[in-house]
Amino acid sequence: MDISIGTPLSQPDPPPSQAALADLIRRHCPEDGRVDTAVPGLAFFRGSSAQAPTCAMMSATFATMAQGAKRIELADRSYDYDARHYLISSVDLPMFAQVTRASTREPYLGIAVALDALVIGQLVNEIAESPRRSMPSELGLAVADITDAIRDTVLRLARLVESPQDIPVLAPIVTRELHYRLLTGALGARLRQVAIQGSHGHQIVRVISWIRTHIDRPLRIEELAHLASMSRSSLHHHFRALTSMSPLQYQKQLRLQEARRLMLVERVDAGTAAHRVGYESPSQFSREYRRLFGAPPARDVAAFGVN
Repeated sequence: MDISIGTPLSQPDPPPSQAALADLIRRHCPEDGRVDTAVPGLAFFRGSSAQAPTCAMMSATFATMAQGAKRIELADRSYDYDARHYLISSVDLPMFAQVTRASTREPYLGIAVALDALVIGQLVNEIAESPRRSMPSELGLAVADITDAIRDTVLRLARLVESPQDIPVLAPIVTRELHYRLLTGALGARLRQVAIQGSHGHQIVRVISWIRTHIDRPLRIEELAHLASMSRSSLHHHFRALTSMSPLQYQKQLRLQEARRLMLVERVDAGTAAHRVGYESPSQFSREYRRLFGAPPARDVAAFGVN
């Protein structure tokens, strides 16, 4: 079940496993920000106040939280979720993320686990249900109600940070169980569609990888269609179904996010950043940048204290 913007987020008494996860995240993420743990692919997050939306590239990921609430915006779609829900992204997607409920007393406490395409592929072949290459493409981002089985598995994975000697042996086992719970849960089809060799989703993942690797190159739809072994119309249909964007829109948002990163992190000027991501026209870059981020490059970067 997808949870769209506007869904009421009431706060019933949390189950014991949720409270235990919150305590664990507080201990190991004592300050606002992200902590990458010793468990491969596992990260904790903390935030003490609601925030403005920030752009992010989300790779294949499972995420949930123990406290607080968050909003994800992908193209023209928005999703609100809290500790009663979990989110998965089955492909690399440029999006905006915003913590919507947090305070110093009750901070946002989140957890994310990187999803392993190899593990998903192995499990798909082991699960009794026969893989279907012709399965319809669905959006690669979704939110659903979290189950006790998923929450308990997440808690056991998170607890391994407190017994590092167990991580090499137990982390792969518990991570695999989490992948299994997700595959057999409400959003399992979103993961299967990109794991099955020859499926439309799997072919679109190849196209996405090409666009990301060749961010500064012009898009030629015929070339992408050949890469995906699809017609032009089929490529557009399945790409939009999986990402909520056309290939050109996807590339544009990817380029603008990377240009912003170059200016904020590597401190390059707007002209250099635009050129590096493939823009030939500075005016077009400035116009599209302002449309996405709400301000022209120089003013946007200055708001972060970068000159």
